[in-house]
Amino acid sequence: MGTDAKTLMKGVDLTEAAARRINKIIAKETDKEALRVSVEGGGCSGFSYKFDLVEGRNADDTAIEKDGATVLIDEMSLIYMGGSVIDFVDDLMGQSFQIRNPNAVASCGCGTSFSI
Repeated sequence: MGTDAKTLMKGVDLTEAAARRINKIIAKETDKEALRVSVEGGGCSGFSYKFDLVEGRNADDTAIEKDGATVLIDEMSLIYMGGSVIDFVDDLMGQSFQIRNPNAVASCGCGTSFSI
């Protein structure tokens, strides 16, 4: 694992575009309060990001809040995501949440898979 202590100490940032999109989604899902982003083993490059709408927080969650939007990341996933920026992109390729992760040494064309 190529992460060092300095990277692990860094938080995760959320762009205004991502916050706007989360708020729009949550407004339609009245029983949900946050977007959970987690890292799982698997995917084309070794790890993959998972996005879920959730009702509440877990004890080990770190909450990132911006403009009324909340993203929850569990302690283990945060180790792989330190220093990352969560963005929402709407372009010719479609709409998606994207994570710019400085820890990733390789990623897949799908945009949700990476390796460290």
